[in-house]
Amino acid sequence: MNKIIALDQLKTTKFNLSSYIKLVFLFILFALAITSCKSKKVLVPKSGFEKPSPKIVKKYSELMDVSKKAIRNGKLYGFIDDWQGTKYQYGGLSKRGVDCSGLVYLAFKDVYEKEIPRITSQQVEAIKRKYEGQLKEGDLVFFDYEGKKFSHVGIYLQNGFYFHASTSKGVMVAKLKDPYTYKYFSRGGTVK
Repeated sequence: MNKIIALDQLKTTKFNLSSYIKLVFLFILFALAITSCKSKKVLVPKSGFEKPSPKIVKKYSELMDVSKKAIRNGKLYGFIDDWQGTKYQYGGLSKRGVDCSGLVYLAFKDVYEKEIPRITSQQVEAIKRKYEGQLKEGDLVFFDYEGKKFSHVGIYLQNGFYFHASTSKGVMVAKLKDPYTYKYFSRGGTVK
């Protein structure tokens, strides 16, 4: 009789040990899944970074006073370089002319493979707001010109620079804290 009880206890112990091991294993898998899903919300192209050409690296590292290593997103800086100098045209979406929200719309579509609204007033609704010091490459920056809220938009680059379609100079890279434009700066943030 003692042998039967001992055998039953042994089976129960094996079952409990086996269940315990499975439970620990599932817990570890769950913990790994949770920690691997954390996101830093860095906006990168779906296919990853495209290496920029040495010419692009040199041009934009000098323009923005950053190290050459900081110019990593070849797709973004290639897009800027390709569109630079395109004249401003209200409602435009081509190299013959483009407006600020159209440029941002096209950049997100081409560089980040992401659809965002076409109109500035809708683009501002598509961001998670950030403080100016938190802005990262690919964030949107908005300005209030002529007393109109969010009437202009650009894409933040780095080191205080952004690119946009200027009504007077066309597509260009500019300093966010430029004395003329900075007084109109109103909001920045990451596209949700």
